[in-house]
Amino acid sequence: MNQFDCDVAIVGAGTAGMSAYRAALHHTERVLLIEGDVFGTTCARVGCMPSKLLIAAADAAHAVRQASAFGVLAEAPRIDGRAVMARVRSERDRFVGFVTEAVEGWPAEHKLQGMARFIGAGRLQVGEHSLVQAKRIVIATGSQPIVPPAWRAALGERLIVNDQLFDWQDLPSSVAVIGAGVIGLELAQALHRLGVRVRLLGRSRRLGPLSDPALQGLTVELMGNELPLSLGQAELQLERVGDQVRLRGEGVDEQFDYVLAALGRRPNVQGLALELSALPLDPDGLPRADRYTGQVGGSPVFMAGDVRDERPLLHEAADEGRIAGDNAGRYPDVRVRPRRTPLAVVFSDPQLMLAGASHADLLAAGTHFETGEVSFVDQGRSRVMRHNRGALHVYGERETDRFLGAEMIGPAAEHLGHLLAWSVQRGATVQQMLDSPYYHPVIEEGLRSALRQLQRKLRMGPVPVEHCLDCGPGG
Repeated sequence: MNQFDCDVAIVGAGTAGMSAYRAALHHTERVLLIEGDVFGTTCARVGCMPSKLLIAAADAAHAVRQASAFGVLAEAPRIDGRAVMARVRSERDRFVGFVTEAVEGWPAEHKLQGMARFIGAGRLQVGEHSLVQAKRIVIATGSQPIVPPAWRAALGERLIVNDQLFDWQDLPSSVAVIGAGVIGLELAQALHRLGVRVRLLGRSRRLGPLSDPALQGLTVELMGNELPLSLGQAELQLERVGDQVRLRGEGVDEQFDYVLAALGRRPNVQGLALELSALPLDPDGLPRADRYTGQVGGSPVFMAGDVRDERPLLHEAADEGRIAGDNAGRYPDVRVRPRRTPLAVVFSDPQLMLAGASHADLLAAGTHFETGEVSFVDQGRSRVMRHNRGALHVYGERETDRFLGAEMIGPAAEHLGHLLAWSVQRGATVQQMLDSPYYHPVIEEGLRSALRQLQRKLRMGPVPVEHCLDCGPGG
């Protein structure tokens, strides 16, 4: 056995682990980064980037189909599945290359390849070749897709997860997507627009992450107008029939080339032998870390990224890695670090967005709030581009006029979400947001309409007449 002694051992070299490594190095050179698979990030390999590449191809095909509405006559698009997937894989590999190039530049003595498991407090065995004694440990092992074992046994290679989809050489004829969350919604719509026969199925009647009941209902309506949906499927039967899968449920009996399991992800802790770590574990067998320090209890162990099963987003994983790595490096001088305002985007069409406190968050906290609303159906710039679908809800605190958050389905949600998250983080009031400049004609004028309504509900008075220069549709 090789013997290693270090100040900080980081288990997992994804987004959180890489961020933790950089932060820990500010305090000590005795850092060891341990990876059981390949160095790199879920985002670049099988998450954010390849999915957006597939969505970009789908958007291009959809734009061609919609061109006649502008008087631009174009032939129906012919989808070259092999070319679509070749670009997805090529650009994906390019993004992965940037990540691995960075890791390859780190000192060899700081990296150790192999699956790590606890053999005691502060002690790790890596593969069958190394023992590591670490004064502090950061667990950043990420997450993995949830796949029912019975499905895998019954369907074999006809059951896939998003990790496998991006290695396709060509597009199949048909795919059933089970799971109506972010991953399922994005991939189902993209495949549908690329000519694949798709059905999106969900156990509940919810679609996507929005918690505002009105917007949740609108999401189901708008997505259902384009995409075959089967929600509320409490019991599904899946059966392998030759090279296809027969799927039966309430009102559904179809066969597909593949079933894509998009049931969510779970912390990647199998094989870590956490029961030997001396850490306090919850009923699910997981340690729980403080959100603002990354520390597990008062121990010298920290957690970061998707393994924490809180906000599985790249920017959150990077922040958590930085916090955990910094505190592991400076331990026992553990410091509380602020967290950014929540922001989440779904790259469907229309896009979905949550910024700041969600409707469900505000209800759970007992916050006294009001809601301002705007529909994009008649919003000026949105109609110009024929992106006039969806609505935006903004939330403000009754007693203070403070802007609290927003939920949205509609155009340019990825950009409006940033503006709104920044406003929450800065502690802006609704009046301060209305006092900011709005160009014309832009989608942001729809935001202004929602804020004006919110201001009236907060009893702060209407916008003075001299400031209301374009209050008609789209104003």
